[in-house]
Amino acid sequence: MIRPAYSPPDLAARDWLAERMAEAGLTARFDAMGNLFGLAERPSLLLGSHSDTQPAGGWLDGALGVISALEVARVAREAGGPAISVVSFQDEEGRFGGTTGSAVWSGLLHLAEADLAEDMDGVTLAEARELLGNRVGGDVDTTQFSGFIELHIEQGPTLDMAGEQIGVVTDIVGIRDQVVTLTGQQNHAGTTPMALRRDAFQGLSAFSTRLNARLRNVVTPQSVWTIGHVAVAPNASSIVPGQVRFSMQWRDGDADRLERMQAVIETTLDEVAAEIGLRVEIGPLFGLDPVAMDPALRARLEAGAEAVAPGRWRRMPSGALHDATNVARLMPVAMLFVPSIGGISHAFEEDTDEADLVAGLRVLAQAAGVQG
Repeated sequence: MIRPAYSPPDLAARDWLAERMAEAGLTARFDAMGNLFGLAERPSLLLGSHSDTQPAGGWLDGALGVISALEVARVAREAGGPAISVVSFQDEEGRFGGTTGSAVWSGLLHLAEADLAEDMDGVTLAEARELLGNRVGGDVDTTQFSGFIELHIEQGPTLDMAGEQIGVVTDIVGIRDQVVTLTGQQNHAGTTPMALRRDAFQGLSAFSTRLNARLRNVVTPQSVWTIGHVAVAPNASSIVPGQVRFSMQWRDGDADRLERMQAVIETTLDEVAAEIGLRVEIGPLFGLDPVAMDPALRARLEAGAEAVAPGRWRRMPSGALHDATNVARLMPVAMLFVPSIGGISHAFEEDTDEADLVAGLRVLAQAAGVQG
């Protein structure tokens, strides 16, 4: 099921989840962003992830961590174990920016500022939040939680290629993301000489090619950069494109290297624009710095991994962004991964072997101090 943040399927799924939380003996509460918490008595360990999806995403991304957390909380309550609370954060997938729900809850982003964000169709977050209606039950106090653990699929090929079941995350990479607009001159495709064209799309093409060459001396094999969304105007076969708007995203585990990559990107944009005669507009920069996992919580995951999958687990960084990055502002955090078959994620083909799903659930339970 496709569940973009605040869409009818997303809200229906959250209503269903709230009912399951209540059945597990938890107090279900929506905050102003639509983050859904299943609260145990205080203090408690917080487990969870997100349940919104990409526009064409897979069935495990985020949802695995939420449902696994709920099962651990249910078993813990039935067995008289430790207090476990559950969360499904809203808009992790970035309809309005990226990890928006946890960013607001953690205090990284003020709600009034977040409300101004628009999706690709021009809908503001404020307008989308109105769909929550009377679900909102007030703020959720962050101090009631002793820590946060997030179970997630790897979304990459490392574990699957190695035949391993569990990845214990050491750190989450930092990210930078912004929208760039190149504006030239729209003109007739048949009568405008090539030497006189101010073709915005050719500017994007030249920028992308030159950027790949320029970044080679700056990055490591773990560094990544992506032009993922492109809008060409007027997008007609017989018109020289007058404008192109595109996303520019880059990720790395070192904050200084992220800054050096930004400098290369900006310099390259200016050079290409000057050569072709384009105007450059760079939108607001969205960024999160790399975050190291809490040593104590990580040790509990490592002990669980060795007990559940002896010799078939590893320590590894996360190249994907997760809500744990924001939650780390508030409390100790840790993460574990299970394999993605073929390394595929953010696609309908996304899948994980059932035995690996069970292994991840067992490691999460052991780290939370829950047996059963």
